Amino acid sequence: MKQLQNRIAESGLTLPVAAFTGVVVWLLSGLLSHSLWIQLGCFALTVYLLVELSNQNALLRVRSRMVSASFIVLTCTACFLLPSLDAGVMQLAFVLAMLMLLQTYQDPTAAGLTFYGFLALGVGSLFFVQTFYYVPLLWLLMATQLQSLSLRTWLASLIGLATPYWLSLLWLVYQQDFQPLLDHFTGLAEAPSNLPQLGEAGLTAFPGAAASPNWGRLEGAATWLFTLVLTIGGIVHFWQRSFEDKIRIRLLYGGFATLAVVSLLLAALFYQHFDVYMRLSFVFASPLIAHAVTFTHSRLSNILFFVVLALAFAITVMNLILMY
Repeated sequence: MKQLQNRIAESGLTLPVAAFTGVVVWLLSGLLSHSLWIQLGCFALTVYLLVELSNQNALLRVRSRMVSASFIVLTCTACFLLPSLDAGVMQLAFVLAMLMLLQTYQDPTAAGLTFYGFLALGVGSLFFVQTFYYVPLLWLLMATQLQSLSLRTWLASLIGLATPYWLSLLWLVYQQDFQPLLDHFTGLAEAPSNLPQLGEAGLTAFPGAAASPNWGRLEGAATWLFTLVLTIGGIVHFWQRSFEDKIRIRLLYGGFATLAVVSLLLAALFYQHFDVYMRLSFVFASPLIAHAVTFTHSRLSNILFFVVLALAFAITVMNLILMY
């Protein structure tokens, strides 16, 4: 029997209500006062592309916008990260890449789609060079989950990653200054941040940072733990009920689970880049959370659904207060 949570998950009003709530949070987070229009544009495009990703790949067996709604709710809990342009660009880049790469399922000849997928990541890496940390993992997922890795698609991925740098190199040759490129790649050698300094690196440019010496510690810990618990719950639920989905969907969700867990671990280890890794984890965790909300229908799951919503609201309000 369907519970209220299931009716909400399948309702056509869910995404508009979540979107309206997201806009309110953006306004309260400094959209107007800090001119966060580019960041909002990246966020809006990411939400739309997640709808397309869910539809194209039938991530949910019913008509639902829960993947995008879950993404909006998670992003709102991390409202203190909204001013990060790098994080917004990287979310958009990874969703674009997934739109391309998921279409290569069991097609080792899909060099074109692979090229465009990794081209999106290459452009993203211009903003955040640590994108390259994900590349070996994506190759592994192409081999095991998508079953599309071949010499042809591997070479296409390398060309896609390199293309933005070839174009950038033309400008550097014209300027006769290669130091910016060298400085860019030194970021790959960064060591994990010192945990006692949480909140002191990487977040000080955001609103409210100067107002509190502890800014970023409580906010980051609460959001990270909340996302981790939901991600683990989503993974456990999916693998308990995975027999209800097609093999292709099981493999795709295995990829989402891997990328979500890796992103959360990187967020904990490299706190200086907490904004990017944390918001990437929202992209990968959203399908897992959406699946659990849509396809659990016990009285306990219904209660837990509203508990989670209440916690998300409380964390969002707390983080908004701590920003000012």
